[in-house]
Amino acid sequence: MKITSSVVALARCPTYEAGVLKEQVDRLCCAVGFLVAHGDKVLLKPNLVAAGRVDGLAVTHPQVVRAMAEWCLDHGASVSVGDSPAFGSAAAVMDYCGMTSVLAGLPVRCVSFVRRKKIVTESQIAVTVAAEVFECDRLVNLPKLKAHSQLRVTMAVKNYFGVVLGWRKAMAHMRHGGGDGKFVRLLVDLLAELPGGVSLIDGVVAMHRTGPMDGEPLAVGLLGASLNPIALDTAMMTALGLDHDLSPLGQECLRRGLPGSQLEELEYSLHLPPEGVVLEFLVPEILDPVRFQVGRFLRSGIKRMCQKGKYLGCRFTVDS
Repeated sequence: MKITSSVVALARCPTYEAGVLKEQVDRLCCAVGFLVAHGDKVLLKPNLVAAGRVDGLAVTHPQVVRAMAEWCLDHGASVSVGDSPAFGSAAAVMDYCGMTSVLAGLPVRCVSFVRRKKIVTESQIAVTVAAEVFECDRLVNLPKLKAHSQLRVTMAVKNYFGVVLGWRKAMAHMRHGGGDGKFVRLLVDLLAELPGGVSLIDGVVAMHRTGPMDGEPLAVGLLGASLNPIALDTAMMTALGLDHDLSPLGQECLRRGLPGSQLEELEYSLHLPPEGVVLEFLVPEILDPVRFQVGRFLRSGIKRMCQKGKYLGCRFTVDS
């Protein structure tokens, strides 16, 4: 991904009503200059972290995914949806949160991330990612706005970690977590390895106080988009009224001098005032180590084995 643009668009969106979302997605994509050509292969990458909450708060809302899928289809693209959850399978999470039924009727393919591609990042960190990601012309990043017990708040940059395959995601946490900043460097490194596209964040109802699974809902009523995920995160931190020093990811981007990491360089293409849009969004004061428990890691592996093939009858074509 070549990161150059510092254009960001933020828009009020108080509801997940399909018509409203479709209008706002079109407005945001046009505002940041996102283009798809007829016949382009577009991969939508929502946050499908796990199927653990009945309210679906931990994942990108299905209607946001549908609105983005419809926009790409309307422009002549072929559209797939995929992710590699830390626990469970993408098909299972999509079915559990209602995404499968919401996308039913659209010519959209559900892709299971299963084929391996080994890469070594700029920081000399070896990691195995999904080969399927590199087969698209445009990678559309659809993060969920969430507080996070290990990174304080996660948005566009962190969502790309979903391209790391399944249990290897937990291994990356265990191997590179801790206080030396290696895990944060890995997250930022991944940006240079992946195809370009657009990031569009679901901040209609966010998770705050803690996360990424057990936080509380907050009606933020905000969508944001940018061709540059770093710029989008910087703009969202400002909109949430959060000190930029609170984000380890933001600080790493700033340390490297990456485009979009400084507030002063952002260009807002819509007229929503960027500062202090949301003042009630709470994040953890003290961060936990970025590590997974071995027991949970082993249970996840068993769960994934049991789920294999279970959702082949869903209303998508599922690659496995």
